[in-house]
Amino acid sequence: MTEPAPAGGPAREPAGGVFRSFRFRNYRTWFLGALVSNIGTWMQRTAQSWLVFDGLTDHDASAIGVVTALQFLPQLLLAPWAGVLADRLDRRRLLLCTQTAMAALAAALGVLVLSGAVTLEIVYVFALALGVATTVDAPVRQTFVSELVDDEHLSNAVALNSTSFNSARLVGPAVAGVLVAAVGTGWVFLLNTVTFGAMLAAILVIRVDELRPMPRSGRGRGQIREGLAYVAGRPDIVAVLVAIFLLGTFGMNFAVFLAAMAGPEFGRGSEVFGALNSVLALGTVAGALLSARRRRARLRYVFGGSAAFGLACLGAATAPTLPLFALWLVPCGLASLTVMTTANAYVQSTTSPVMRGRVMSLYMAIFMGGTPLGAPLVGWLTDALGPRWGMGAAVAAGAGGAAVGLLFLLRLRSGRTGAGPGAPA
Repeated sequence: MTEPAPAGGPAREPAGGVFRSFRFRNYRTWFLGALVSNIGTWMQRTAQSWLVFDGLTDHDASAIGVVTALQFLPQLLLAPWAGVLADRLDRRRLLLCTQTAMAALAAALGVLVLSGAVTLEIVYVFALALGVATTVDAPVRQTFVSELVDDEHLSNAVALNSTSFNSARLVGPAVAGVLVAAVGTGWVFLLNTVTFGAMLAAILVIRVDELRPMPRSGRGRGQIREGLAYVAGRPDIVAVLVAIFLLGTFGMNFAVFLAAMAGPEFGRGSEVFGALNSVLALGTVAGALLSARRRRARLRYVFGGSAAFGLACLGAATAPTLPLFALWLVPCGLASLTVMTTANAYVQSTTSPVMRGRVMSLYMAIFMGGTPLGAPLVGWLTDALGPRWGMGAAVAAGAGGAAVGLLFLLRLRSGRTGAGPGAPA
């Protein structure tokens, strides 16, 4: 498949090595802080899903879908303005604000749970508030990486960020499952508040004089339209965004899938739910590390990974026993992270630096903002037809992403679409 070169000219091949971005001190500091914070984030996600599923409802998958939808709804409404902020303001200072806000929300929810005052409606409100903070935080976090490493290492740094996030996914849910059973969900939320301190400390000790100066957009009207027009003129990015929308909307609802399979389908509790999240993370860590080894992000891994994701989810949906279901989660995680990491790195590395914040905000809006549409639908499908049919949505999403790639390839070869600026004819 013919693909565009990164913005600014043909790409030079960086030196090999999975952890080659660690040669930058600022990136090492960022990585370690993010790893600790991500463990806390996954602990809270697991505890919140189980609180809603088992503590505040009678195993209602639709309620988890609503919570998930509310948490990602702000992506649809606010992401374009968040992208403008990421392109215009000091990203390091913005991150200090957003991380502090999310820590405060985790602390407040923990206190409410421990006091016995929490209700399903309160969880809905906190999910929405966290979604607002995350919407501002996401494009800033994504694009701040480009200030920590040079362009040659950007794809590797993005993949290592995914490794950090999913290594935490390996540890966090398992720890949360044990803690929820031992001391309850409230203490898990408070512990997450503490882990935010690692991220805030990392941001504070980053050497500002070693950050790469990046062009910033000035104030002016039409900046959101400018970002949309840029994406519209890049059919390769449009194809990636369509595939990501399908997976993000219908395929990545694992909070619903795993809770329903662990509870109603196999009759297990929070410990198994947490363990299944960790098994899924084995695959996601493997997918992130494989992506980190690649020198460039390529479209073939986005669309081929979509097909593999659909097949793996089909295997999981039809697994007759819990151990077989757990085994299928490994390729599910590997394929999903291959798609997400490659798509993220491809869009960032081929986008003009001055447009990067707005383009990545659109990327995050499409990937995460589709969840308010898909999560309730998948939850309803799971409640109405059963957990296995609910996972059928993920199978269809993977097949749809592969079909988008095939259509793009056919149009590219027929000359009816371009591959982007700087691409060979």
